[in-house]
Amino acid sequence: MEAEKIISELNFKAVRSSGSGGQNVNKVSSKVVLSFDLNASQALSDDEKLLLKENIAARLTSENILILNCDEDRSQLKNKEIVIKRFLEIVKKGLYVPKVRKATKVPKAAIKKRIKEKKNISDLKQSRRKPKLE
Repeated sequence: MEAEKIISELNFKAVRSSGSGGQNVNKVSSKVVLSFDLNASQALSDDEKLLLKENIAARLTSENILILNCDEDRSQLKNKEIVIKRFLEIVKKGLYVPKVRKATKVPKAAIKKRIKEKKNISDLKQSRRKPKLE
């Protein structure tokens, strides 16, 4: 994954932020909306695209477009930086492939130890019983 190539493919739109905040909110478009078209991306290989489609399917639209919003800061530039950082995190997590777990056998020493402990507990409980008078 080449971050610079992917960032160059992002589309940004500045929108007026919602909610209270006085005149600044009414005049300044500080909210940033990021959109990334997964199908049209040249920076990602076909395998990476498939992996992302599977792993971040819940975040994608029906046209495989990822849309992120940020209106945390009053500055449009800071909101843009925040949303790019979030986007790169999502892509990095989406491209992560966990290691395949290798099945291992239980060691014989562990089996012997477990059986020995079971025997000891059994003997202890046996010694607590009342003796049979026959």
